[in-house]
Amino acid sequence: MKFGPDPNKAFPNDNIPSLCFIKNVITNPNIIVGDYTYYDDINGAENFEKHVTHHYDFNGDKLIIGKFCAIAKGVEFIMNGANHRMNSVTTYPFNIMGHGWEKATPKIEDLPLKGDTVIGNDVWIGQNVTVLPGVHIGDGAIIGANSVVSKDVPPYHIVGGNPIKIIRKRFDDDIIEFLLNLQWWNWSAEKIFDNLEVLCSGDISKIKSIKYETSFCER
Repeated sequence: MKFGPDPNKAFPNDNIPSLCFIKNVITNPNIIVGDYTYYDDINGAENFEKHVTHHYDFNGDKLIIGKFCAIAKGVEFIMNGANHRMNSVTTYPFNIMGHGWEKATPKIEDLPLKGDTVIGNDVWIGQNVTVLPGVHIGDGAIIGANSVVSKDVPPYHIVGGNPIKIIRKRFDDDIIEFLLNLQWWNWSAEKIFDNLEVLCSGDISKIKSIKYETSFCER
């Protein structure tokens, strides 16, 4: 019996060629993507890596995306290679032009590196969103279309704009804490399948009862 699509298949639904489980098409070891996370782009969802820009090996930064994320077309993840030296008279990158200007190559410690970019689980990123280097987006967050994510986003918050601003929380603090502890995205495929209707409803009490019942049965 099947309990949903195969997470190891690039295109889970033959009728929707624009939708790709991107972990299966990634070639860069510094891009890490969880199961079931998809990119939707009619112009070639399998080319997701082209939307990760300025990602140079010598910086060592990673793009880490969790499970069950929904990423719309036109997204751009700008990585640390886009940052220029700012502790000098000019920010112009002479060294990359060559022809003797290599002598002005900055040291890594002179560049404003901001670390890995980390996207949590069950995050929905709207179309044409730009994510800046080193940003962390929490589990369950929603990023509005055409937004510029210039700072961290708390779990289960809705943000939008350029630069982003918090629009509202999706749930109250108690429910957010419960969902973060629940971590349904780490359930087995069978358990998710059995509880799909509840996960797709707004009835938090039912979700809580599932947790307690399955916890008791799994002891």
